[in-house]
Amino acid sequence: MSEEKEMTVHGPSVGADVEQSNQLKSNYSINEDDPEFNSFCDIDEENWEREMFLRTRPGYLKTISMKQLYDTVFETKEEPVKGLLCRGTYLFVGAPKVGKSFLMLQLAYHVSRGLPLWGYPVRKQTVLYFSLEDEYDRLQKRLYAMFGEEDTGDLHFATACKTVSGGLEDQIKSFVQEHPRTGLVIIDTLKRVRESSGTDYSYGSDYDLVAKLKGIADSCQLTMLIVHHTRKQKAEDIFEMISGTNGLMGAADGAFLLSKEKRTSNEATLDIVGRDQQDQRIRLKRNEETLAWEFTGAETELWKEPPDPLLERIAQALPADGSAWAGTASELCEQLGLDMKPNTLSLKLNIGAGRLLQEYGVRCKRGRSHEGRRILLWKEESSGA
Repeated sequence: MSEEKEMTVHGPSVGADVEQSNQLKSNYSINEDDPEFNSFCDIDEENWEREMFLRTRPGYLKTISMKQLYDTVFETKEEPVKGLLCRGTYLFVGAPKVGKSFLMLQLAYHVSRGLPLWGYPVRKQTVLYFSLEDEYDRLQKRLYAMFGEEDTGDLHFATACKTVSGGLEDQIKSFVQEHPRTGLVIIDTLKRVRESSGTDYSYGSDYDLVAKLKGIADSCQLTMLIVHHTRKQKAEDIFEMISGTNGLMGAADGAFLLSKEKRTSNEATLDIVGRDQQDQRIRLKRNEETLAWEFTGAETELWKEPPDPLLERIAQALPADGSAWAGTASELCEQLGLDMKPNTLSLKLNIGAGRLLQEYGVRCKRGRSHEGRRILLWKEESSGA
């Protein structure tokens, strides 16, 4: 690492007005059974053994240093609906009978088939829908009214389940084990998975309830939508109308709120807020024949990150046949003709790994081999939504 920090390869900087003819030559084809492929891992054996030893000591506290953060390529959290629904745990709230369940069915169907929703790109995933206030015959009629004969085997329903503290986690994990492509779980409604004997509706109990559900979603690496109700009292902040305490919102990654000015109206507003996404307000209209929600406009325009010349250049230099490039940061700088320090390139790659995958279909893996710290890059045949 110290050797890399001292090296600077002189050449055209990213974005320079010169012809970028440098191409990365493949070292080998991607094969997950290949020992060389599997040697690329983020485990430092020496530090791992020290970590295991420290964990046996009383008072152990797990921490991560800023340097370790910078040296890590974190898993890309792929969005089920790009620009609308990120990976995480979200409340989906609205007044009773406002049309929440119809919108949930619509979302579940589109994700299970990979169909764009209101112009938003959708990543195809298996969906598990806990429709706990319905029976199967009602679901059958609703689905046929909304989508006709175009069915899918990747949308699964359950009309009963265990409570959060009574075995729901095991049920979800068992389903995910059987259906490993599961990416979205919808719980309709929160009240049905909460312990019926519980009388404590304090901030702490509300927070713990959603935190447990979020823990399930995080451990299974999926998105969870929890359907809940609003209360009748109006509030200056529309999200303060969520029934219960602020603990529900505090534990969730965000919330969707569906509201109408008049109950008899077919028009509604969908407000969205979240930790990992831009606040949005979308206008919808209910189709009287299909009962599906149709997009009529947005009051907020999605902000888009400007192109990253470095990531674009790396993506253009990789072969499209799926074969991979492997080497050190110094070698990557040299082959691309970058006027950049290797450790700076490594940091930019670590931070930009998510964009590199989502926007260019290029995966980045970091680790150690017998030759030292190395970078593995390859372009996937299909890059997502």
